[in-house]
Amino acid sequence: MTDYTLILGNKTYSSWSLRGWLLAKQAGIRFDEVVIPLRQPDTRAQILHHSPAGKVPTLIAGGEAVWDSLAIAEYLAETYPSQGLWPSDPAARRLARCVTAEMHAGFQALRGALPMDLSKHHPGHQIAPEVQADVDRIQAIWRDCRGRFGRAGDFLFGAFSVADAFYAPVVTRFRTYDVTLDSISEAYCTAVTDHPWMKEWTAAAAEESWIIEFD
Repeated sequence: MTDYTLILGNKTYSSWSLRGWLLAKQAGIRFDEVVIPLRQPDTRAQILHHSPAGKVPTLIAGGEAVWDSLAIAEYLAETYPSQGLWPSDPAARRLARCVTAEMHAGFQALRGALPMDLSKHHPGHQIAPEVQADVDRIQAIWRDCRGRFGRAGDFLFGAFSVADAFYAPVVTRFRTYDVTLDSISEAYCTAVTDHPWMKEWTAAAAEESWIIEFD
């Protein structure tokens, strides 16, 4: 019997699910997984069975749904404060919340043009100017976090945190679409890609049989 159940979309495609899953791994909780294929006729009905918002990820905790990845982050950080989901330094924690919220709410051009797809690689993919603007802003965030607070480790604030969970799907997008990055951002992407949790997620995605074709 596990403590929690995490409702996810396909691991190959669901960027929001990846965030929730990484948060659960960092919190150190035991959890079951329910993976619901996306873009199917009954997808929304299946998710609504678990979440009133009809979105993934949703964490079932004590029989109650915690939906939205940011709400899951805050719930787990409050429930397991010793796991360091947010940086301990107040200035670092303030910046981590800002850049996490920016990722949560922004970068619509990048999301639309470069959907997460762990099954594909598009070398030489052409990036539209508005997408490049998002790429440039993300790299600026990464440089700032790494330069100010990342010296103690390989991640945005040294140790892996909520902020890294939120930017991990972007890392996969940059790899899938062969996005050219500066040296600091490239090193950060390598650190995220090589993290054992990311390798575990990617391996599970490779075993999925569902296929979604993007325009």
